[in-house]
Amino acid sequence: MKIGAIFPQTEIGPDPGGIKEFAQTAEGLGYSHIFIADHVLGADPSHHSHPSLASYSHESVVHEPMTMMGYMAAVTKNVGLATGILILPQRQTVLVAKQAAEVDVLSGGRLRLGIGVGWNEVEFEALGQDFHNRGRRSAEQIALMRALWSDEVVNFEGHWHRVTHAGLNPLPVQRPIPIWLGGGSSVSASPPEPVLRRIARMADGWCPNFGPDQEGADLLEKVRDYMRKADRDPAELGLEGRIRIAGKQPEDWLGEAKAWEELGATHIVVETRRGGLGPLEDHLDAIARFFETVKEVADS
Repeated sequence: MKIGAIFPQTEIGPDPGGIKEFAQTAEGLGYSHIFIADHVLGADPSHHSHPSLASYSHESVVHEPMTMMGYMAAVTKNVGLATGILILPQRQTVLVAKQAAEVDVLSGGRLRLGIGVGWNEVEFEALGQDFHNRGRRSAEQIALMRALWSDEVVNFEGHWHRVTHAGLNPLPVQRPIPIWLGGGSSVSASPPEPVLRRIARMADGWCPNFGPDQEGADLLEKVRDYMRKADRDPAELGLEGRIRIAGKQPEDWLGEAKAWEELGATHIVVETRRGGLGPLEDHLDAIARFFETVKEVADS
């Protein structure tokens, strides 16, 4: 398995030096990729209600991921850069395709675009996008972006998008850039059926919120069955398990990593947030201890 690290931006502040140090430390330790969250706006909990506002509100530092990945690309050499998760349907599709292609060029082909449909309605409102059709729109967005990344000139007519004989330049190094889908949330680890079917039809990989348990195995088998029905090989789908270190010991980390491996995960990612850690140095120490503990399951 490949081992990634979630960038703990909500807990280490906006200092560019800290971003650089985290990225370079993760790369130096041997991490395969850095996993980067996305929110354009944080809602004020005194005026909005959602369980996830406990983690992401107007007081949370959340960098713009495309811009930050351009910065990370410049200060690293090999580590992958993965959005986890970019809220695609609140953004303009062709602009996202252009930004992603640029990050892929600047990084030498290191981008993985993880996308989801989001939960924070106030962001959609502020960005002028429809919150209620976001799932259906995201499927069309994926199709258009893949066309833009693959062909010099695109002629596309969809329900929400129209591109007439035009194309991106420069095209990305990866044609197309890998697209991984989120699914599930802090409220429910089990995604709705339309999400599972969309993952089966369209995703290069899946970043679920379940654990490596029976519930997770059942959901994974359901997606694999949908893939077979869509004439896709289930082995094509990447799977990234999340390991949260809060309240656990190193032997728990290793046990969970091995459980993900047995479930068929191709990747795992460590989350140091929400673990009572202090400044940046605490997070750097945590990712060092985690990698040393689980490196036996890493790809050689």
